[in-house]
Amino acid sequence: MDLHDFYYDLPKELIAQDPLLKRSDSRLMVIDRKNDTISHKKFSDMIEYLNEGDCLVLNDTKVIPARLFGVKEDTGAAVEVLLLKNKGDNVWEALVKPGKKMKVGANVSFGDGILKGEVTDVVEDGNRLIKFSYDGIWEEILDKIGQMPLPPYITHSLADKDRYQTVYAKYSGSAAAPTAGLHFTDELLERIEAKKVNIAKLTLHVGLGTFRPVKVEKIEEHHMHSEYYHISEEAAETINNAKKNGGRIISVGTTSTRTMESAADENGHINPGSGWTDIFIYPGYRFKIVDSLITNFHLPESTLIMLVSAFYDREKVLEAYKTAVEERYRFFSFGDAMFLL
Repeated sequence: MDLHDFYYDLPKELIAQDPLLKRSDSRLMVIDRKNDTISHKKFSDMIEYLNEGDCLVLNDTKVIPARLFGVKEDTGAAVEVLLLKNKGDNVWEALVKPGKKMKVGANVSFGDGILKGEVTDVVEDGNRLIKFSYDGIWEEILDKIGQMPLPPYITHSLADKDRYQTVYAKYSGSAAAPTAGLHFTDELLERIEAKKVNIAKLTLHVGLGTFRPVKVEKIEEHHMHSEYYHISEEAAETINNAKKNGGRIISVGTTSTRTMESAADENGHINPGSGWTDIFIYPGYRFKIVDSLITNFHLPESTLIMLVSAFYDREKVLEAYKTAVEERYRFFSFGDAMFLL
């Protein structure tokens, strides 16, 4: 398939720059795939489409303040580092700017020296491996000097760091938020549980590979970067039992979807455990476990809109996006959502 098959026109003013005051006040486009109908709701109305015995699957990853600003120790030149992947032993794979100045052996100081790093290698796509040294607790240092890694299409500063986290975020490691989950509130989750809907939580640490532009004309030639995931025995059991008993598996976001589809066998049985996934889902893919999908509106020609097109129908997805533009929905990370039944 051609990359341009997933293009749509989006007025710049529809890109949401700020989160709404209340998370669940976002709008919700409900798409009935069996009847090819579209309804316009508020996100909190999503509970009307949940049935007892269904299983809602959430990604409980936590975004780290992964954007660091420092200076090269030899020249004092400004450097920006975006942490992407924890390689262990205080070594991180990172995106650096300007890359040309960050050669192997370069030393960088952050936060007036409370954190220091040395470039130890240059890897795929020009990313750097940086070994950090510090006194204290890593998470506390990041909270003090790091900034949330908002996508480049968001130009406003974020007043409250927690608004780029889901309310159920628990395990630190992501360079970007699983944005479909940003619409949930504690109150809405309590109402969902009261309706006897199962809730399962898995973890996929979101890297920038998911959001990087596709640079090949034939999408089949695109290669996804790998991301770490973990599915506990409890979560796997909850999902498998719901499926066995006739409940729908409702995936919140493309990250939860990719995790489950990576961990499921051909019979749609989820296997617990940890691993790395580089699964690329595009039209023609046969879903093994996911029955319904809650997701935000994604960038044109992105791997995310390709996944949604695989779940429904490419032309119908693009038609729904056209409707969203006409109805003035808000797009991307802080934008509105769709529920594909």
